[in-house]
Amino acid sequence: MSMIKTPDEIAMMREAGRVVANALAAVRQAAAVDVSLKELDDVAAAIMADAGAKPAFLGYKPRWASVPFPGVICTSVNDAVVHGIPNAYRLRDGDLLSVDCGAFVEGWCGDAAQSFIVGTPSPEDHALIEATDAALARGIDAARVGNKMGDLAYAIGGAARRAGYGLLADHGGHGIGRTMHAEPSVPNDGRPGRGIKLAEGLAIAIEPMLILGGNGDYFHDEDEWTLRSANGRRAAHSEHTVAITAAGPVILTLP
Repeated sequence: MSMIKTPDEIAMMREAGRVVANALAAVRQAAAVDVSLKELDDVAAAIMADAGAKPAFLGYKPRWASVPFPGVICTSVNDAVVHGIPNAYRLRDGDLLSVDCGAFVEGWCGDAAQSFIVGTPSPEDHALIEATDAALARGIDAARVGNKMGDLAYAIGGAARRAGYGLLADHGGHGIGRTMHAEPSVPNDGRPGRGIKLAEGLAIAIEPMLILGGNGDYFHDEDEWTLRSANGRRAAHSEHTVAITAAGPVILTLP
């Protein structure tokens, strides 16, 4: 399957991305102290059902997983970096919540994530989220025809590491289209001038995952999905699906 998408195919991915953006906005609006993660999952499910979209995460079972993912969204709280299961946990004041969402519309996928504080934020958490969003913005700006994947990876990770944040080990972004996870791999750290050349029509999910402290190590919860920071410190996750065009990067997962 070709990594390069036609303008019409990118337009279909934009429709999927719009559903994802709307679901994330609704979840963020509903997130409050004492609201459960399962209730937030129900909010996202309703948005997708109304749009006629298929959840990308529900039932997803990669080769390494012994059980399929049981939710419509991933809800990762505090030291959970990614892949948190939307369960009965009720949000508390000051929780850092990262929400990841994917959807298919007519066979084309969109994937995005955002992190925010429920209730009262701490300055440290606020700075972490700002750094993660800034890393995503740098990665998107580097997603230009003629750049190398290493240029994009360095744009994401270089400043984050210099600021003292850890980058989740062994994880990064990915190609996207007819499947949620496709080639090429999109690392969150790398060396400029290395890797494949970015070409017009390439669609990728760019997703920095930053951890307080310089350690990017992690471990799996007993649920086999949730990844937690090894140092026990908080993490943030920010993601957009982006198309590389002759006119520059186009974000496909905006409302």
